[in-house]
Amino acid sequence: MPLNAIKVLVVDDSAVVRKVLGAMLENAPGIRLLHAVADPLLAIERMKQAWPDVIVLDVEMPRMDGITFLRKIMAERPTPVVICSTLTERGAETTMAALAAGAVSIITKPKLGLKDFLTDSADELVAAVRAAAQVNPRRLAARGVASASAAAVPAVTAKLSADAILPPPVDTRAPLRTTERVVAIGTSTGGTLALEEVLTALPRITPGIIIVQHMPEKFTAAFAERLDKLCQIEVREARHGDRVLPGRALIAPGGRHMLLRRDGAQYVVDVIDGPLVNRHRPSVDVLFRSVARQAGANALGIIMTGMGDDGAAGLLEMRKAGARTVAQDEDSCVVYGMPKEAVKRGAVEKSLPLAALHREILQQLTAR
Repeated sequence: MPLNAIKVLVVDDSAVVRKVLGAMLENAPGIRLLHAVADPLLAIERMKQAWPDVIVLDVEMPRMDGITFLRKIMAERPTPVVICSTLTERGAETTMAALAAGAVSIITKPKLGLKDFLTDSADELVAAVRAAAQVNPRRLAARGVASASAAAVPAVTAKLSADAILPPPVDTRAPLRTTERVVAIGTSTGGTLALEEVLTALPRITPGIIIVQHMPEKFTAAFAERLDKLCQIEVREARHGDRVLPGRALIAPGGRHMLLRRDGAQYVVDVIDGPLVNRHRPSVDVLFRSVARQAGANALGIIMTGMGDDGAAGLLEMRKAGARTVAQDEDSCVVYGMPKEAVKRGAVEKSLPLAALHREILQQLTAR
């Protein structure tokens, strides 16, 4: 095992999870399983011997629950934590609390057929651990807790572009200007707390906002509900046909793509099924391409913290269509992947720290 292997600790009261997940991590190149233990108290004892690079953590366990353990870890020594959660409404609510406490991503697991699911999802689970290991530890320490993300890392499949959902533009002319303004945001790992910081800083009167946060099915509704309670603006999970209105932010549902559509002088969203794009559903590229086609210079595109390159191509299309384009800067990103790729492709007009993004959104109210 190489010296720089990712050291992983699994904490789950399910013997099946410990056995199957432990075995697949042991067999994954570049990953070293330190321990697989049944509860946080045992984990604390093991961590005195060797501190892991990544922790895979269940949230409902005996003796000490996962969230209490997570908060203890983040206070003592911020470490990337991947939550292993059941795909239920209750699981979603609990996981939102874990993300707020500092987890970086989610692995979902069913209540039934757990062993087969874990075996079939080996690539996805290993990818989630590898993604967590790339989180910027300086950013974790700087915030006092990990900057959370509910990004579901998809299985390794053929990587489709936005062409699979929406044909590439054949007419490069920008759409006609209207008084309606749209802000499109794409983010992944690190995005849930980053979005919280941006959206809670906005006053009631803002341009209409549409958001893709890579997140599993069922979790986006709980995420939107949590933000709605914290923000002055309305935040909700998008429904097919919802209008994009000032003072409202619509979050794409997990497991479905969201596209912008112009209806006269107004904008609405279409929520549709379709294949994974850039191995994600919802995909930032799909949203950004639709914004380029339907809004053009009436739009502002913002690409934020996250792994991979989803959104980079779409943001470039937005810029070519006359939209303003902004990236979160490297210093404030938990993972400088998506913004870096967008900058590399020439899709970004300027990069700004996270704390400045809300002001950029408000400038859209009086944009040229």
